[in-house]
Amino acid sequence: MFADRAKIFIRSGKGGDGHCSFRRELYVPNGGPDGGDGGKGGDLIFEIDEGLNTLVDFRHKRKYAASDGEEGGKRRCHGKDGKDLVLKVPEGTVLKESRTGKVIADMSGDNRRQIVLKGGRGGLGNQHFATSTMQVPKYAQPGQPAMELEVNLELKVIADVGLIGFPNVGKSTLLSRVTNADPKIANYHFTTLNPNLGVVDLEGAKGFVMADIPGLIEGASEGVGLGHEFLRHIERTKMMIHVVDAAGTEGRDPVDDIYKINAELTAYNPEIAKRPQVIAANKTDLIYSEDEDPVDRLRAEFEPKGMKVFPISGVSGQGISELLYYVSGQLQNMDVKPVVFEQEYFPEDELIYEDLPYTVEKEGELYVVEGPKIEKMLGYTNLDSEKGFAFFQKFLKDSGILKDLEQAGIQEGETVKMYGLQFDYYK
Repeated sequence: MFADRAKIFIRSGKGGDGHCSFRRELYVPNGGPDGGDGGKGGDLIFEIDEGLNTLVDFRHKRKYAASDGEEGGKRRCHGKDGKDLVLKVPEGTVLKESRTGKVIADMSGDNRRQIVLKGGRGGLGNQHFATSTMQVPKYAQPGQPAMELEVNLELKVIADVGLIGFPNVGKSTLLSRVTNADPKIANYHFTTLNPNLGVVDLEGAKGFVMADIPGLIEGASEGVGLGHEFLRHIERTKMMIHVVDAAGTEGRDPVDDIYKINAELTAYNPEIAKRPQVIAANKTDLIYSEDEDPVDRLRAEFEPKGMKVFPISGVSGQGISELLYYVSGQLQNMDVKPVVFEQEYFPEDELIYEDLPYTVEKEGELYVVEGPKIEKMLGYTNLDSEKGFAFFQKFLKDSGILKDLEQAGIQEGETVKMYGLQFDYYK
């Protein structure tokens, strides 16, 4: 089964917590702090695997998580780092944040391997928090939290040239004749359900990669039929061969078909519609009308607009060589870099936050709150100003300190001490 989309949940590893302990040795009854640091959490990494061409594996398993870092230990022992998790994807896979649709990574071109979610840093042990005023720190830093995301994976076929056109105009036949691809062909609407890639080799000219992409119908830009599946795959192509049934064997008007499909391309993405096109007027071996030649009609309509028309027969091979050499020449003259989708969503900026430790303890009549979080906050807050004091109150609530004080049993009017600051508690 071919699968070109999947939705998965990914998570990096949590950093291990720092350890809180003190040296206890013979003849050293009051040793200093010796709690070790926690290990770093594992990274969540995406990597291109040349042997893959579908996302089918991600349909069976939806949740992926790297390992957490281990907690630090006594005697300054460092916790073990969590193991990274590497997810292998086919080239051309685009990762998008599922809620916003913003691009996180485009696994194509030079981007063969990318760390998408970094593991949390390990927390510092209490050995790091000893100061001249606090020689017995009873707190250690928690490990940084894991980062987690729900992402959409989309496989966008990488090809120089895309074959576009309505179903049953002969795209698969053309591809099978000119490349090493072996598409399944049958006379049904939406015959090609999967993108087929093939390499066109030309004697004396540079070859190129051609993709036959699922057939298009009106309303495709709104998701009707196979619309979005079709349109997703032509976003990277530099040029398009618009295949039409010149003989009108199914009662379709080839001129009308080209206008309809280009209208769908414009509705989906105007930039795609502006890319160069060449028209392959297929099934010329079935033209029996003695009236107006449909190929001449196509030329009169579209060549003034810059779309060259080539009469071909996918069955007999007539005219195909001229078409391919023309396309190769056009590609050589293009100064077009491969389409790579720029990163729009940066998980570190969106998800990361700092979590410094603190302790709440009752000592006699006082409730003592200490720790780097408090020291840091008091260092940049002017409590003498009304605005600064309002910020201080909000900090106590948002950081969970008020909740911890209430759990410790504080009552209205009792005193809280934070280093050199003392205040009475009131709700």
